[in-house]
Amino acid sequence: MSTELFTRSYDYELPQELIASEPVYPRDHAKLLVYDRKTDTITHTTFKYLLDFLPECDVFLNDTRVIKARIFGQKQSGGKVELLFNKPLDAHHFLVMIRGKVHIGTKLFFDEELTATVQELNEDGSRIVTFSHQNRPMRFEDLVLLLDRIGHIPLPPYMQRQDKKEDEKDYQTLFAKHAGAVAAPTASLHFTPKLFDALKAHHPTHTITLHVGAGTFKPVEAEKILEHPMHSEYFHIPEASVKILESTTPVLAVGTTVTRTIEHYIRTRKTHGECDLFLNPLNPPQRVTHLLTNFHLPKSTLIMLVSAFIGREKTLQLYKEAIANRYRFFSYGDAMLIL
Repeated sequence: MSTELFTRSYDYELPQELIASEPVYPRDHAKLLVYDRKTDTITHTTFKYLLDFLPECDVFLNDTRVIKARIFGQKQSGGKVELLFNKPLDAHHFLVMIRGKVHIGTKLFFDEELTATVQELNEDGSRIVTFSHQNRPMRFEDLVLLLDRIGHIPLPPYMQRQDKKEDEKDYQTLFAKHAGAVAAPTASLHFTPKLFDALKAHHPTHTITLHVGAGTFKPVEAEKILEHPMHSEYFHIPEASVKILESTTPVLAVGTTVTRTIEHYIRTRKTHGECDLFLNPLNPPQRVTHLLTNFHLPKSTLIMLVSAFIGREKTLQLYKEAIANRYRFFSYGDAMLIL
């Protein structure tokens, strides 16, 4: 059986000190590993020189905005509880994660008279709740405004620290627009205003929206990768972006979220809905030409996505190279450009 099928084949050893818990300042001083598939060459540089390496191509970005999805409250019993908002399921039902034991019907109380009532307990550990404010049911657009006041930026668990004021800016892209993500599209975090203006001056740029969900951090626990239940996330592709995707122009996807959204469109021709595409060496990209991405967790669907572009062995070789050169990994870490 093919090695690519086994989850254990995507594992690697990462020194703890290479997990980035803080961003680099300025943003574009992050390291950049450039891998050219045509020449099979690796170049080590910094992100501010990105445009020196980009060939002629259209650039796609994810304009989702990270919401303050983590809130702290208490149960009627007085016990403390932590809730991580994931996504809306319909007008009044929401998928969340709750730290603390709850039952169907449990009421949770938060600041500013926000309450959540547990409606369903899912087998994967997630919960379905309804929210109310001053005893009135809440819709998503109102909930987001309240979360902005009482919530916390949902930093990934591997950062092993509480969020702080600086994260409200650091964990958000320059072009964040549509609220709904609980994790940042991290490849985009490296742009400074100056570099982003230069990018737009030299390359046509387009947006898609994919609200990154908590499932992006879910480890692949199945022995074989194709048995992994892929999470789904809401996406929307504007008409102007669709036109480019229907052309033959080369495309740079800034991040794995952009890649999955584009490739989902190419397979389904759907411009909005839920994206649950799992890219891996057995399901390689059909439309994205180049990929800009960070370095990802071992045995994750994201390292498998990178492997869909360049193969599992080459991916692990590049990760080994990055570790040897003391690159910083994960959300606040350094970047890789695949040409």
